[in-house]
Amino acid sequence: MKRILLLTCLCAIMLFTASTIYANPKDYHVGCALAVTGKASWLGEPERNTVEMIAKEINAAGGINGHKLVLHIEDTQGDNTRAVNAIKKLIKKNKVCAIIGPSRSGTSMASIPVATQSKIPMLSCASAAVITAPAEERKWIFKVGPDDSDAARNIFEHMNANNIKQIGIMSGTTGFGAAGREQLKKLAGGYGIEIIADETYSPADTDMTAQLIRIRKSGAQAIINWSIVPAQSIVSKNMQQLKMITPLYQSHGFANIKYAEAAGESAEGCIFPAGRIMAVDTLAGDQPQKPVLSAYKKAYESAYNEHVSTFGGHAYDALWLVVNALKKVGDDPALIRDELEKTTFIGVGGVFEYSPENHCGLDKDDFAILTVKDGKFVVLQD
Repeated sequence: MKRILLLTCLCAIMLFTASTIYANPKDYHVGCALAVTGKASWLGEPERNTVEMIAKEINAAGGINGHKLVLHIEDTQGDNTRAVNAIKKLIKKNKVCAIIGPSRSGTSMASIPVATQSKIPMLSCASAAVITAPAEERKWIFKVGPDDSDAARNIFEHMNANNIKQIGIMSGTTGFGAAGREQLKKLAGGYGIEIIADETYSPADTDMTAQLIRIRKSGAQAIINWSIVPAQSIVSKNMQQLKMITPLYQSHGFANIKYAEAAGESAEGCIFPAGRIMAVDTLAGDQPQKPVLSAYKKAYESAYNEHVSTFGGHAYDALWLVVNALKKVGDDPALIRDELEKTTFIGVGGVFEYSPENHCGLDKDDFAILTVKDGKFVVLQD
C-alpha cells in the first residue's frame, strides 16, 4: 500500500511539473481609461477602437514573446471622478502593469496622484504640458499628446508670417481649454502679439454670438479658438452668421474630421496645428512618419469604416510604446517605466524622444499647419 501511495505521489508530482513546464506564459495585463462615451467620446471612441485593433493584431501573431495581451478598458465618460475610480480599479482589481489614458487633460491631471502613489506607468492621451511637467514630479507619468505650448508656438509663428499683431481668443472651460488659454497668454508677448479680447464658453454652450461680437468690436485681426469639445464647431458657424471674415485659428483639438463636418462650409479655410495623420495623403513621399501614418490609416479605416483621427493616433502611440517595453523587459511596472524613459519611437504623433527630463517626447516640429479645403484636412505648411 505504501509503495502504491508513493508511486501515486510521484506520478502527481511529475504531471504537475510537466504541466508547469508546458503551461502557457502568463498574460500581460494593460489598462485603458478612455472617454468612450459622453461629451468627450470623439476622443475616447477612436482610442478604444485603436487599442482593440492593435491587441487583436498582436494576439493573432502569437502575443508578446508568447504572452497574450489582455486589455482592460474602462469608460471614464470624460469625468474626473469616474477617471480616478477607473484608474483605481485597473490597478487594484485588474493588476495592470501600465495604463493608457485618460483621454482628456482634466481627467489625466485628476488621475496622476493615483498612478504615482501606486507606481504604475500612465501614458496620458491628452495634451496639457502640466501633465508631465515638471518631470521630476511626474516620474510615473508620460504622455503621447503634443504639448499645448508647442501648438501655441506654431500658431503664433504663422501669425508672425502673416503680420497679425492683435488677436482675440476663445477657449472652452475644460481642462484642455483652460490650459491652452494659459499658454496663449503666457507666450503671445514673446511673438509680439497682443491679446485684446479674451472670451470663454462652456462645453454645453450652443451659441457664441455674444463672445464673437465682443471680439469683433475689439478690432482683433484674427481669432484663436481653443477647445476639445464639439462646441468648438459652433464658433465658425456663428462667425459665418455674423458675416465675420476674420481669420480663424483652431487649436490641435480640432484635429478630428468630425469637427469639420459638424461645422460644414463655415470651417473652410480655418487654420490649425495638428499631427500629420490628418493629412497623410498630402505629405511628401520622403516624410519620415509617412509609412507609419499610412499603415495606421489603412488599418483603422478598413476595420471601422470611419475616418482616422489624431486622438486614435494617441492611443496607437501609447499602446505600442507599452508593447515595445513589454517585449524588452516584461510586465514589471518599474522596468516598463525605466524603459519608456529612454525610448525613441516613430509614431503617429511624431518622433518620440523620451528622457528623464522629458516625458512628452515630442516638440514643436512634430506639428504641421493644416487647413480645411473642400471639407478635407490638407497640409498648409510643413
